[in-house]
This record gives sequence, structure tokens and C-alpha cells, in this order.
Amino acid sequence: MARAVMIDCDPGIDDMMALLTICASPELDLRGVTTVGGNVGIELTTRNARSVLALAGRGDVAVAAGAARSLVRVPVSEKKGAHGDDGLGGITLPEPPGSADARPAAEFLAATVAAAAEPVTLFAVGPLTNVALFYAMFPQVAARLERLVVMGGSIGEGNMTPAAEFNVWFDPEAAHRVLTDPGVPVPTTLVPLDVTRRTGLGDADLAALAGSGRIGGLTARALGGYRHGLGAVTPVHDAVAVLALLHPELMTTRPARIHVDAGDGPSRGNTVVDLHPGTGPTVDVVVDADHRAVVDALLDRVTRLDRRV
Repeated sequence: MARAVMIDCDPGIDDMMALLTICASPELDLRGVTTVGGNVGIELTTRNARSVLALAGRGDVAVAAGAARSLVRVPVSEKKGAHGDDGLGGITLPEPPGSADARPAAEFLAATVAAAAEPVTLFAVGPLTNVALFYAMFPQVAARLERLVVMGGSIGEGNMTPAAEFNVWFDPEAAHRVLTDPGVPVPTTLVPLDVTRRTGLGDADLAALAGSGRIGGLTARALGGYRHGLGAVTPVHDAVAVLALLHPELMTTRPARIHVDAGDGPSRGNTVVDLHPGTGPTVDVVVDADHRAVVDALLDRVTRLDRRV
């Protein structure tokens, strides 16, 4: 029986890869998508999510827009977005059918989780603003989640500042609420930057993706632009979080206590990951992975979408 899942995202090229991976996985039953401002603004992340679903043949999946900004402070950065002005590297995707769900993301999450006959797993691969609002507004419903899988944070160096990974840096107050507050006791897996930045596609992988058909070709084009300036491989951060659920045997996980720096200093957005937490609530942190096997699994799944045609 397929596992009920939802995803909160900010597409974003690696979010596109995560959405396609979910759509290509018969083990997962995608019940809905919510969007948050992050890689680009909320209008674009919502449009992009709906267009990616249409590309994958899942235009039937409802998408609800959420927070356009962070909970407390609007982050300021002089860095140009790695995902291009439109969030998907300038590729042209199908026009999605219909329109987005009118409910705010937190309400949509609550209604969908409450209506499900079985527990739902939620992927959170953008800033955690929507999830924090869901936890704050509907704690009893949120507690019904089977698991929360977060792509975010880092044990070592960040990618937005020397201290902080982008998703947590964008809204550290929300990350603090979700990752450190035991008031909503949801089993949580954190897939940090340390693992995802080492799980990337090389030239041969991009060529294999491009050769699989229309969907793979568009995805490879987007990833090719994302690769610029990132080194020898193209990371697909958010898609690795999906594989953490699908193939936990490929991951090494340790319990840890998380502290999120939500202060004003240069370490704002830093995640202190205590891998010797003692007693009390912990988060399951992925500390290592079989990186080649993860990439192979991602390629196998995404290219299935073209093989279905």
C-alpha cells in the first residue's frame, strides 16, 4: 500500500527534482503540495510547483500557496539566486490546469492530514515557515503526522553564510519552532547540507537524464544551469530528502538535539547539531549516505516518467 505524503517546497530546481521523484515513486501517494517563499517569491514557487506537477502528469494534485515571507524578519542577501529569475533556470514547462487551492498552506495541510485515514508523512524542503504555522495553529492535527522529513541545516559550514544553510537562514525562527520545540511531538528526520552537497550528478548522470526523454531533458537543462559555479557535480539537495524516506538503508542516521541560532549576529541561521544529546527529544539526523547509490536511485525514478509515455 502506498505511503501517504505531502511536500512543502519552494521550487527551485532541486525542489523540481524532489517533486518528480515523488511523482515517479509508486510507493508514495502524493496527497497535496504547499509552497513557501524562498528560492523565489511565492507567486513563482506556486506556479513552478503546479507546472512541474503538470509536466509529470500529476496536474490533479492540489497545490496551496503559503507564507510569502519569514515569520519575523525579512532576510537580506546580496547573493544572486542560484535558480535564475524564474526559479527553474529559464526552462519552459506546461501551463498547469485549473488554479491553486484557495486555502492558505497551513489550513490546507491541516485539512488534508485530518481527512487522511492513515498517517501522512510531510517533506519540508524549503524554509520552514508554513510548517511552523501549521504546528502553531493546528498542533493536535500536526501531531498526527507519521514523520516530518526536513532538508535543511548543516553540521559544518553553510551555503548561504559560513554558518548557515539557506532554508534555515531564510527563517531561523520557524526552524527553531519546528526542530527544537517538543510541543508537537512529530518524529523528525533532518537531511543536512553536509550530506546533500556530496550527493550530486556528474556529467554522465546529466547526459543519462537528458537522453531519457522530454521530462529528463528539461530537468537536465535546469540542472545544467544550477550547476554553474557549484563544482564538479550538481547537488539535488531536496530530492535526497525524498530518498531518505524511500531508501533509509542508503543513509546513516544518528539522534541529535538541534539548536537554531535566531539571533542578530553573524551566526544567525546556524544549526548546532549535538550528536551526544543525552535524554530528551531528539531529531534523526542523516550524517552520511551511499552517495552513488542515492544518485542512481534518483536517476532511475525520474527517468521512469519518460518511460511511462
